[in-house]
Amino acid sequence: LPSTRPTPGMTSPIQLEPREARVLGVLIEKELTTPEQYPLSLNATTAGCNQKSNRAPVTDYSEAEVTVALTGLRHKHLAGASLGAGSRVERWRHNAQEGLKVGERALAVLAELLLRGPQAPGELRTRCNRMRSVPSQEDLAQVLAELEGLGMVERIRGGRADRWGQTLCPESGPAAGEGSGAEEAAPSGGASGSAAAGTAPTAAPSAPP
Repeated sequence: LPSTRPTPGMTSPIQLEPREARVLGVLIEKELTTPEQYPLSLNATTAGCNQKSNRAPVTDYSEAEVTVALTGLRHKHLAGASLGAGSRVERWRHNAQEGLKVGERALAVLAELLLRGPQAPGELRTRCNRMRSVPSQEDLAQVLAELEGLGMVERIRGGRADRWGQTLCPESGPAAGEGSGAEEAAPSGGASGSAAAGTAPTAAPSAPP
């Protein structure tokens, strides 16, 4: 069945460029996981974009590229900058909760999908819990249904289990069926592995003297 889309007359979600999607995910993540370090400087935002944990794909953005992304988010009313008292360093914060009109739990789900691409519900809930508690799969299903109704996520059918991806920037993150959860879904052994192992040639027994 096709995914639910916004009803006629509903404003379509803002569309993001891939770098904007990564930067927005980072700003949301850092606010929820390390609030004492938030808002973020340009340097911290760039480091957050390029960190190797909780990211798929891993990137190597320059500060110039992150600046362009932050400017794009500001034009879309999803981020803004300010100078702290006695500081000359600009610090950036997101406005996603107000701009997208979603709650903190839904914001955490969106951030996780922006940072790591499509995921199965089990892994998505586990990973979201580092930002905001999602007590049960039923709670996650409720959040996903809300976001799907707003046109911000979609169900990706196929494979061993359905997966969910964000639609604010469809080209960011791994493609459906790939990425962060693919290796977790793969069995550690089994017929395919045995078959692969069985294709290797075996040495012929030595002839008797």
